[in-house]
Amino acid sequence: MRVQTEEWRRFIPGIRMYQGKMTYFYNGEILYDNENQEHLIYEWGERMDWEVIIVLPGVEVIPEHTFAGCMNVEIVIMADTVKRIEKGAFLHINYLESVRFSRSLEYIGEGAFRCCEFLTSIFIPPSCREIGHAAFDRCPSLIIFHVPQHTQLGQGMIAETALIKESSFANRYGRYIREAEVNQWLKTINQSEEFALHRACSSFNPTDNIIHAIVRQQGLQSLKKQNNIGITPMQYLKENPYAELEERKIINRYILDMMGEMVV
Repeated sequence: MRVQTEEWRRFIPGIRMYQGKMTYFYNGEILYDNENQEHLIYEWGERMDWEVIIVLPGVEVIPEHTFAGCMNVEIVIMADTVKRIEKGAFLHINYLESVRFSRSLEYIGEGAFRCCEFLTSIFIPPSCREIGHAAFDRCPSLIIFHVPQHTQLGQGMIAETALIKESSFANRYGRYIREAEVNQWLKTINQSEEFALHRACSSFNPTDNIIHAIVRQQGLQSLKKQNNIGITPMQYLKENPYAELEERKIINRYILDMMGEMVV
């Protein structure tokens, strides 16, 4: 599910169907009382109906435990005004598959996305300065994690994920102890020139010209080349919520380019 920039203008707060899914358009309401540990405004049963959460423009902070336990939410889309996601804000959303973060995001709090069992990929924007302890802990399907070099990473951030199990750092329980090494490894998975296409496809703003230039140099087979954790450039591109390119268009441009050279 993609939201075009011009669409934001017509969204109003509340719950209704959007693109065939029960969607909550969040406008910054306080939904959880941390002191008394109780839900506000919406009953538990109502929260179980939500499949999509769209955070509307103007919201800068998603408070602690705001959407914790909304188990059937599959997609989260944030307007680019969001700067902070506080502790446990999206904790234990079992069916969450896709998150599109704000382009202005600065901070993700402790355990913010902990125990999201179906979450497979995360792309952190360059604006993000810090991610807290165990933010993506116990997300067993998480295999793609793109994070900027300058982002400060907390302890146990990706423990018990598919990604850490593919590394050399995990013990048999999927946890690890060499935090500094793990966090540095996360930032360097695609840093070698061999994986230039992986890096381009997982970037915050992948462009057609850059990707095409790499494919021209490395050949079409580079689209299916696996990196050290078994991910191909096209898998990054498909999962990247900031990308609007498709494999078919990349291949077509390459073929037309080669045909043009042959004719010349």
